[in-house]
Amino acid sequence: MEHKFIHPIETRYRTEIANIFTEEKKLENWLKIEAVLAQVHAELGNIPQKAAEEIDEKANLLYVKLERVKEIDKEIHHDLMAMVKALTEQCEGDAGKYVHLGATSYDIEDTATAIQLKEALNYLRESLLDLLKTLIKITEEKKDLVCIGRTHGQHAIPTTYGMRFGVWAYEISRHLDRISEISNRISYGKISGAVGTMASFEEKGIEIQKRVMNKLNLNPVLIANQVIQRDRHAEVIFITSLIGQTLAKIARENRILQRNEIAEMFEPFKKVQVGSSTMPHKRNPHKSERICSLARILKSNVIVALDNIVLEDERDITNSASERVIIAENFILLDYTINQLTQNLRGIEFNESKIEENLNLTKGACLTEKVMVQLVKRGIGRQKGHEILRQASIKARNENLYMKDILFENNLINEKFSKKELDEMFDPHNYIGKAVEQVENLIKVLKSKYKL
Repeated sequence: MEHKFIHPIETRYRTEIANIFTEEKKLENWLKIEAVLAQVHAELGNIPQKAAEEIDEKANLLYVKLERVKEIDKEIHHDLMAMVKALTEQCEGDAGKYVHLGATSYDIEDTATAIQLKEALNYLRESLLDLLKTLIKITEEKKDLVCIGRTHGQHAIPTTYGMRFGVWAYEISRHLDRISEISNRISYGKISGAVGTMASFEEKGIEIQKRVMNKLNLNPVLIANQVIQRDRHAEVIFITSLIGQTLAKIARENRILQRNEIAEMFEPFKKVQVGSSTMPHKRNPHKSERICSLARILKSNVIVALDNIVLEDERDITNSASERVIIAENFILLDYTINQLTQNLRGIEFNESKIEENLNLTKGACLTEKVMVQLVKRGIGRQKGHEILRQASIKARNENLYMKDILFENNLINEKFSKKELDEMFDPHNYIGKAVEQVENLIKVLKSKYKL
């Protein structure tokens, strides 16, 4: 019967990173470790060199077919032992009897997982770098595009779009740092046999583990029981979730800024794209919404990864089934959302006339902080100035008046400021502090750090 997909990571959300998590790739990694283990055994005189060479020759997908491994697994209900049997039956002479010598299943499984996660993190690093470059480009282009800043969903004081995108770029940079750190901590494997004592390798256990990991470009654990401890894996799942939350934050802001009432920034919308099946006028930010939706799955899988840390005694396999789901799921969905956000930002549309309109929407109320500071300089106490401006803001809002006109009617203020001074004071483009300088400093640092 033809296989029909169920999970959308196989179709809708699949990216090239999925190739790291296929059944074939997993089997290939297992076979690679078995070959290296045989090589090390031969180097130390534990098995004949010819046997190691035969195992090395046959430990690949040309000889060991996934279909055969599945066939054996269906009989014995142990997928890794099925691989061992499938490899053994391909080896000529007596080489087969040395396959998997002294090892336990999770020597192979966990070491293969380390290879897989190291590769996947490197892949994510490239995807994130692509996103970072896009963010830096927009940050630089919009470094002095003044807009209204909002806190609690309300107009605060002016900022710039360069600041907004710069904050996001800086956060992605931190995630790249985290990936490097976590990649080091996950790049550990083990060849230490049942419960980790290395008894099956007699006196050569530590040397075998060291040599195997060296050939695989991994680090040997100093100590483990039958499994690599799952705090390492939980940290990997956590970083995928953490990155996902940053993407969701950016996507959510894109959605907010696309609202009809705000209409400052829009995700790309193709000429033939449909927003609604019943409302032809709709331009829904569905790509940004999709990012926010998938980030929830990434976040939820952290709980599973944390629970997997709590294994009984020297091991159980309560981590096994869930890891088959959450690791591939989080990496594939995260890579998809990174790519989606990058594409969104590359096609982002700014409505600068609406940005300017919103900047002046409160008729100068967003500049009361600036005015208050100037009042203090002219001899009006800070608290008194605050109250004057609070009352003026209420009047401006209720009567739809400009702040500067209300303030100029105040005798205390018009004694201190001329009409021209008030006009200049209420220009929002003149109250962005060191926004541009901060953005320029950030761009300089990031471009240097990533050699852009």
